[in-house]
Amino acid sequence: MKSLAARVWGGFLTYALKFGVVGILGMVLDVSIFNLLLVGTFGSGHFYSTAIGAKLISTSIAIIFNWIGNRYWTFRENRRAKVWLELLEYSLVSIGGLAIAEACIWFTHHILGLTSLLATNIAANVVGLILGTAFRFVLYRYWVYGKQRSDGLHNITAAALEVEREDALVKS
Repeated sequence: MKSLAARVWGGFLTYALKFGVVGILGMVLDVSIFNLLLVGTFGSGHFYSTAIGAKLISTSIAIIFNWIGNRYWTFRENRRAKVWLELLEYSLVSIGGLAIAEACIWFTHHILGLTSLLATNIAANVVGLILGTAFRFVLYRYWVYGKQRSDGLHNITAAALEVEREDALVKS
């Protein structure tokens, strides 16, 4: 019989690994689009060819990709029937993560004075990504897809009651 702590940890680890896979795929999409826009593949002199504009567009596309992956794979047990509300909340958290990456770009460009492609990528796709990912994971896991917010597919109280019942059966 697994203890409640082992079940919770196992569930957390599973979510974290799935979140990581979706996140890595989303990151590849984000970084690829970001750099294609930044180097002028689709033209230069436009908002989308600036570091801030390129990050805004690339992250917006990655947000949609990641929402689909997280909704239908990572947190599928806790997705809700109110798809638009879930997407709105997911987007709000994602915008918070985007704001963190944008702040890292702004800081690197305007405070540190580093504007090279390498410096911009480190700011956006290393520092911003690490900070933004931690922020997003916690809020996705415990707010957007929190078990207490699901449509009853799973919830932690039911799991705890099951463990207690199993323990009671073993003891009797």
